[in-house]
Amino acid sequence: MKYAKIPCVTELSLHRPEVVRWQNRMKLLEPYTDTIVVFPCSMKKPYSQSKSHTLFRKYSKGLQEVILTSPFGICPREMEKTYPIQSYDASTTGDWSDEEIKMAGKAIKDYAKDHKVIAHVAGGYKKACEEYLDNVVYTCLDENTRSTESLNNLKNEVKKADKVPNNKHKIHDLRSIARYQFNSKKMDALIPENVRTSGRFNTRIMIDKEQIATLHFETGLYTLNLKAGEILKENEINRVFINFDLQSNTLFAPGIVDADTEIIPNDEVVIIKDDTVIGVGKSMMNGEELVNADKGIGVKIRHQIK
Repeated sequence: MKYAKIPCVTELSLHRPEVVRWQNRMKLLEPYTDTIVVFPCSMKKPYSQSKSHTLFRKYSKGLQEVILTSPFGICPREMEKTYPIQSYDASTTGDWSDEEIKMAGKAIKDYAKDHKVIAHVAGGYKKACEEYLDNVVYTCLDENTRSTESLNNLKNEVKKADKVPNNKHKIHDLRSIARYQFNSKKMDALIPENVRTSGRFNTRIMIDKEQIATLHFETGLYTLNLKAGEILKENEINRVFINFDLQSNTLFAPGIVDADTEIIPNDEVVIIKDDTVIGVGKSMMNGEELVNADKGIGVKIRHQIK
């Protein structure tokens, strides 16, 4: 399950559907610590594999990290392997236009709210913070985020903050991805407090020894098992309604009675008949098309009741 690279080389990229959707859904996410550390983006994705972020992370452990980036605005660290943020190409010089500064500034302001911010940034990244944040400390005073002076400033500010051990915010991170993917805080239900995970690359999401979903290494997104389909149904998210028994792994649009209008192509959906979950899969159309199309594949079914 691969997605194409997204070229973001002009200001028009700020208005791409993927970018606008990302920015809107970031408003559903919340930091897990009272202090946030803000870093500039890097050319290499995911950011944590870049030389600069490998260096930064030696000093910021235990705090919520957020990356400022154009055109997407912000990327909380737990989201860096999620499509489309792991698949875009853009300049990382930090020479931002007024529109880019405004976009990134509003995004970090909405995310940070009243939290204290440690901003380890320079150039356009710093201008965005200066114009939109109040409770902020700057650690890069020489315009070089990798200088010894800047890193020492970062280290000293981080020491003052209350931290959370890495193993304590796993549930928060998994829930952030679920909120983003399904566009709802209700999808915290996919990751209950007793969740367990396993797997080296793809991560299996387990509840009471039963797998309910898989978090995929390539896309950073979930695919669902039937048990997770029940969660979608209970929370009235990404539902597709039919009035017949499934006969194959393909559900064609003409057989669909109704569907949630918020569904977009490639969304994980639950198939419901007579108020009973009978399948889960990937939608090939948006919600309106699923109902109104007179031909074409509506849903590719992954799991179904036999």
